[in-house]
Amino acid sequence: MVTHTVEDGHRLDRFRELWGEIAPIGRDERSGGYLRYAFTEPELRLREWFREQADARAMPVTGDGNGNLFAWWGDPDAGGAVLTGSHFDSVPHGGAYDGPLGIVSAWLAVDELRAAGVTPSRPLVVGAFVEEEGARFGVPCLGSRLLTGQIDADRAGRLRDAAGVSFAEALGARPAGADPGLLGRFGAFVELHVEQGRALVDQNAPVAVASAIWPHGRWRLDFTGEGNHAGTTRMADRRDPMLTYAFTVLAANKEARLRDAHATVGRVVVEPNATNAVPSRVTGWLDARAAEPDTLDGLVEAVRVKAGERARRDGTEVTLTEESATPLVAFDGGLADRLARLLAAPVLPTGAGHDAGVLAAHVPTAMLFVRNPTGVSHSPAESATDADCAAGVVALARVLAELLR
Repeated sequence: MVTHTVEDGHRLDRFRELWGEIAPIGRDERSGGYLRYAFTEPELRLREWFREQADARAMPVTGDGNGNLFAWWGDPDAGGAVLTGSHFDSVPHGGAYDGPLGIVSAWLAVDELRAAGVTPSRPLVVGAFVEEEGARFGVPCLGSRLLTGQIDADRAGRLRDAAGVSFAEALGARPAGADPGLLGRFGAFVELHVEQGRALVDQNAPVAVASAIWPHGRWRLDFTGEGNHAGTTRMADRRDPMLTYAFTVLAANKEARLRDAHATVGRVVVEPNATNAVPSRVTGWLDARAAEPDTLDGLVEAVRVKAGERARRDGTEVTLTEESATPLVAFDGGLADRLARLLAAPVLPTGAGHDAGVLAAHVPTAMLFVRNPTGVSHSPAESATDADCAAGVVALARVLAELLR
């Protein structure tokens, strides 16, 4: 028999209160999803909300010149800080929980620790990373990549959104780039995230610990041909890049299935994008992921070869350009095992990328997952119950208390 205490009820109320403050921001009434792109009005409002939460807890906020925010409980110069948090930005019409749940949970975990009388022996930091999804400027985990030096500051500054606005213009300055001094102050990073799958439903557990992130990346496919009139151009005379594109999408799907990997083409741009015109150019973006690096390499190479073969038959041309790539990330095994024992929680791998995957190469890193009943993510159907979210807060607080000792 499950019993609920007054304290459990208080946690639920606190979660609902804080979650309710941000839930309407950036929500599209038509789709029910969120439009929270980096440095747009909804995300700027969330960044201001972050500062308000920090002020309410007397935690000074610092930036790193790349758009990332850090709120400090304790002396930033003390070293060995424990960092937690996530991101605010969303994919187009994405779900509510991917990213923001980690930040809301971080604030509530701070409240849990203070209510328990915890006095950290090292600083505790709540972070909000910028452009994790890459939905506006095209490179995922851009803020954490800049902080760690995994992307050149000049290249990042030149990245442009669909309207031609550069990242530097949105930031208001050239990105500062790598900051070894700041990075060196962090002794551990823990990111809480909604589960992107249904493993916890099957295991009947509210919270899990992550073991690894699959290697993954994004590749741009540029197909070029000859634009022409849809009504006057004979089928035999066409050099239609849309045909090459369509074949390539199907080939990527087949090659991924053969390798037990993942391949997705979820974004496409067509020129001139007219109903009565044969396209002159089609650009698509391939998202590819696999459990092992060699499998991922083989998948992308197979897509490149098959696209090239089809282009020669269609009289078109195709180029494949890597835009971002993340290697296999195995989280600190000792830390993951330690936290799994602490929480009596299952350990799961994930095929999704996270700022934690970038920071793991520099700082001992762990992730916690909160059960997602639908198993759906990057969609309005993404969900988590308030009770599971409150359980996630308790788990995060326990982990932070363990790491702050």
